[in-house]
Formats: sequence, structure tokens, C-alpha cells
Amino acid sequence: MTSVSALKIVIVGHVDHGKSTLVGRLLHETGALPEGKVESLREVCDKRGMPFEWAFVMDALQAERDQGITIDTAQILFKTERRPYVIIDAPGHKEFLKNMVTGAASADAAVLVIDAIEGVQEQSRRHGYLLHLLGLRQLAVVVNKMDAVDFSEGRFQEVSAEISAYLAEIGVTPTEIIPAAARHGDNVSHRSANMPWYEGPTVIEALDGFAPVTEATSLPLRFPVQDVFKFDHRRIIAGRIESGNLKVGDRLLFSPSGKTARIASIEGWHVQPVAVTAVAGQSIGVTLDEQVFIERGQIASLLDNPPLGSYLFRARLFWLGRAPLSAGRRYKMKLGTAEYSVVVEKVERVIDVTDLASVDTDFVEKNAVAEVMLRSRGPVAFDEFVDNPKTGRFVLVDNFDIVGGGVISMKGLPDHRCKPDSVGDDITAVAHKVSLRDRQSVNRHKPGVLWLTGLSGSGKSTIAMEVERRLFAKGYQVFVLDGDNVRQGLNADLGFSPEDRAENVRRIGEVAHLFAQAGMIVIAAFISPYRADRDRARAASPGLFHEIFVKAPVEECQRRDPKGLYAKARQGGIAEFTGVTAPYEQPVNPELEIDTASLSIDEAVEVVLRYVEQDMQRDVDASSTEQRPDVTL
Repeated sequence: MTSVSALKIVIVGHVDHGKSTLVGRLLHETGALPEGKVESLREVCDKRGMPFEWAFVMDALQAERDQGITIDTAQILFKTERRPYVIIDAPGHKEFLKNMVTGAASADAAVLVIDAIEGVQEQSRRHGYLLHLLGLRQLAVVVNKMDAVDFSEGRFQEVSAEISAYLAEIGVTPTEIIPAAARHGDNVSHRSANMPWYEGPTVIEALDGFAPVTEATSLPLRFPVQDVFKFDHRRIIAGRIESGNLKVGDRLLFSPSGKTARIASIEGWHVQPVAVTAVAGQSIGVTLDEQVFIERGQIASLLDNPPLGSYLFRARLFWLGRAPLSAGRRYKMKLGTAEYSVVVEKVERVIDVTDLASVDTDFVEKNAVAEVMLRSRGPVAFDEFVDNPKTGRFVLVDNFDIVGGGVISMKGLPDHRCKPDSVGDDITAVAHKVSLRDRQSVNRHKPGVLWLTGLSGSGKSTIAMEVERRLFAKGYQVFVLDGDNVRQGLNADLGFSPEDRAENVRRIGEVAHLFAQAGMIVIAAFISPYRADRDRARAASPGLFHEIFVKAPVEECQRRDPKGLYAKARQGGIAEFTGVTAPYEQPVNPELEIDTASLSIDEAVEVVLRYVEQDMQRDVDASSTEQRPDVTL
């Protein structure tokens, strides 16, 4: 047999549906059991006065034999003519769901076992959904204990139709649905004479039909830093390469810090000759060609394909904590070798795994599945789970207990890639000979960026245009940057994907900064739904940025709907529309908040004008504050 990687198969299903029995029979029929193993187990059963079960092959713990249940996951290697396998036998009891998830998280494919008598049960559905949540798309279903229903084709078809319908609703199509009687070996490795009506593959043939997993070496380089050691004159960055490969001379980007350096050497312990390359799966150390500060948890990648870096991301998770998960709660998130403090920004939906209905609640109870928004205090380096499971899966910890786990999705959110922390060496900033104070003195007012953010229909543009007119009439140098106007020229090349929306705000932030440096007051009226993008705009104009939250409930904005966008979004004409199908993150501490649900436009404009003329201009030099003549428009 050619040398191929072992395929990891997790066996899941409702308690007592025969998972461990199936595994024991598989191992027996492929010759994977040590000689005398079955005989010794039969002797133990005889001494205890209990019938022999194939499940005892896998149930290694004394407590499991006594109770007749599987508590922990167990792994064992076996081979077919095609390739080797690692079988993961996971517990079915609801109380041990954490163990089941632990086993399934490392699997490449799955087998869902269903009792022909009982049919599809709650845990059958729960396990099926968790497999989907964990990204396992290769799934075979075994309808077990067919001997208990007299090998009835009709009963098999009933169970098959029920589980197929459920899996179809979550977007999963089983590769095979196989009737079997694992206790007697029917359709395990040999076709059963008791079910001549079945013409599909045996269980082993179904396993051999699974596609090989994508080799981790073909994915982009992800090298999470485990630790930094100091040996003699060397600082060695140690860790395990999770995906991709590297070689001496490669320039690494460490995310999310943005530090970069070249690999000077690859270090090993008692390894000869000295390595010049390393690949996924290897635990190595590297030295760098310059001394940069690197910490545990950072992820090294190549410059041309870095991981994502964001404060905000979606998570599809399963909750195992005793106390419910709720919005506003803070947890420790472990991702790779890194630890982050994250807060639950929003519980978007809780999924009832029995019928896949969305439950309208702000809490996630134990053993529930949910989609939530998480926010971290600092940038997190990760990949979407569908792109790289190694760096797209996480667990949540509360008081040293693992309370949940899940996978990361950036659907509807901008694709921010980690970037080096410095610009090119050939770029040098050129200093102006006219200072900002000189411009302020001539204009007789302070410059600034008034950033109006809020939902579509909240009144941003209307307020901005009237504030511009009124300030100009008073002699201010002022200009409005409006979303629709800017997209007709400067940003005409951008669409409305999350990434393009983020780039739209980034460019506006830079343009607004240039206006402010020219001594003007620039009014930027943009939905700008994400705090991270607004924070970036603030960072572009330090000391000059003023965030104004134009507040209005989404129901009121939908009622106004001045451009007909809400109606179009509800009809599916606009994907990921803010306030309908995409999130809006309200400002936390804006410089000014205007509630347009309770204020008229004129009242809102007066609030902004008072802020500009009083708060913004408070420390303008006396020589620059003589009375301005009003300008009649």
C-alpha cells in the first residue's frame, strides 16, 4: 500500500445507538485488534456475569464498563486496503457533549450512527449540527440495529428520509446512508445476506470513499509562536507549523503586531544536518536576522498571504458553561497559542437543533448552539475556519473552565489583513512650511473633522448639508464629504462588499485628514458601521476628530426610508444592508450625540453649530477670534 496520511473519522450519535459496537466490530474485521484481545474481554465479562459487547473494545475506562456507557473519546488506528484510519469514538450522552466536540474537532470526516428502532433522536440532530458547525462536510450515516426491526427495508427508508431531510436543512448531504447490524457484522465489511434489497456500499467501502483531506502543507504558512528562548547569543522563536512551509531567508510577518524579519536559521535539537526548510506538522525554532520583539501567541506568516486581523468577528459556537452566555459578558478566548480578552457584542441568534428554528433570546443556555458577535480589546490574528481550520477555531474560558468553543466567520464583515507596521524605506514625509496654527490664524477658526455616523435614514446628510451652509454663512472654511457624492468620483471603483466599505471609510478618513490639515472644517457623513473603521479615521486625524452619533431607531429609519433602500433590502435586492442584514456598532463615547427621533432637523443643526462654535473653538487664540462678518447666501 502506498504511504498516505491516516484519515481521522469520528463516530457520533445518540446514546446507546451502537457507536462503540460499530467501532469494535470494524477493528475486529480489519484485523486491528491485538491477538487475544477479544478473548480476554470475554473472560472479563464472564467473571462479572455480564454479556460480551463489542463496545468494550473501545471503552477503556473502568467506569465505562461498569455503567455501560462511553464517557471519554478514544482513538485507535486501523487499516483497510486503501489507507490507514484513526477512529475517534465519541460519547453520546448529553452530559459529555464537551468530550464529543473535542473528538469531532480533530476529525476529517464523520459517521453518524442512528438506531433503527428509535430513529432520529435529539442527540442525533445535535451531533449532526455540531459536525456542520465544526466544518465537517464528509458524513456517512449508519442506520444500526437493523436486526431488531427484522431487517425491514421500509423502516430503513423511514429513518433515511428523516435524517436526510434534517441534514439538508443545514446544508449537508450524506455521502452514504447504510443499513447495518454492527453486533453481527451485517454490512460492516461484507454485504449482508439479510438485506438483499440494499445495493450500496458497506461501512468500510463508505469510509474508503471519503476524499483525502487537503494537506496542511498546501495552505498558507501559519506558525503560531509557542515561546521565545534565549540560548547563548541566539533568540529562538519556537512553535509548531500548523500549515504551509518556510525556509531560511523567508521574510516573516508576525501578526497582529506587524513586526517583520527574515529567517536567519532553523534550529532543531540534536538534529543533523542543519535544516534549511520546515513544513506543517513540525515543531521547530527559528532565529531572525534582526532583533524584533515577538511574544507568545503571535502568528508568523509570509508577507504575501497574512492572516486576518480584526477587533470584531462572528462566531458560530456551542455553549457548555453552567451560566448562560449573554451580551456584555467578557471571556478569555484561546486561539492557537494566543489568549485574548473578548466581550460578547451581540447574540445574533440561538438555534434550536431539533427543528433548526431561530430562538429570539439574548441568552445562550448550556448545550445550545448560537451565532454571536465577539469583540476583542486588541486586534486578533486568525483565519476564517473555512479557509484554515487550524487558525479559525477557538475556545472560550471562564474562571479557568472551558465554557464554549466554535469557529470564526467574517460574513458581512470587512476582510482586514494584518500588515507590516512600517511603510516602505523609500517613503519620507515632507514637512509643510505653512503650519496648522498659521492656517488657523488666517481662517480665524480651528480646523477639524466632524464625523457624522448613523444608520441610513437617520438624517446625517441632511444635517451635514445644513450645518455646512450655516457655517459658511458665518465665514468658516467648511466642506461636506457625503457617501453618495464621494462614490461618484474618488471611490467609484469600490463596491459594497464589507472589504470595499471598509476601504471606502479608510480613504475618506485620509481625505478628511488632508482637509483638516489645510485648516478647514470637513463634515463627513457616512454610515461607517464598524467602530474599528471609525477608530482608524480618528487615528488619521489625532486631536482633530469629532465623532457625532446621529441616533435614530432602525424602525424610524425604515419608516422614513428616503432612498427606498430599506424596502429594497427587505426584498433581497441589497445584500448585507446595515440595520437589516448587517450590523451597526453604535459609538461608545462619541463627542456628540444627536437623537433625530426626538429632535427636528433645525434643532439637530443648532446642536452641532453650538458644539462647533463653543467646544471646538474654545482655545482659539484671542487674536484670531474677532467677530466674523456674516455672509449672506
